[in-house]
Amino acid sequence: MKLKDMHIEELELMSYTDMTYMILKENNKAMNTPTIFREICNLLDYTEEEYVAKIGDYYTSLTLDKRFVLLENNEWDIRDRHSVELVMDDDDAMDADAEEENGDDFEEEVDEDEIDNLDEIVDDDLDTSDIDDLEIVTDEELDEDN
Repeated sequence: MKLKDMHIEELELMSYTDMTYMILKENNKAMNTPTIFREICNLLDYTEEEYVAKIGDYYTSLTLDKRFVLLENNEWDIRDRHSVELVMDDDDAMDADAEEENGDDFEEEVDEDEIDNLDEIVDDDLDTSDIDDLEIVTDEELDEDN
């Protein structure tokens, strides 16, 4: 049944997104947000004030509903009518190729001076005064203590 043929009581029970889906399906073309919502408001006999007050929430509901896709020309359409195309720029493609060639062995070059600086920092922070008091304990000695 078409939306225009439905009674207002039936329309009031429907969500805006369900009505949008039916409108896009019936018109068989993409439409912009104000045009779709204007049609919904006309079907529900909304005033201009209600249209203005509710269009923001309506737009949000469209963005959250996975049945719809926002096209480049700011028109909504049913997602099933559109395929998703993955686009990579040249830099992304080169990075992907480099990772593919090197696999898990892909490593960043490290400056030797940075490594020396890190060693100095670690050595400065390391407190070795208690090392002389340490002794090696066997498993049997550990078991005896418990």
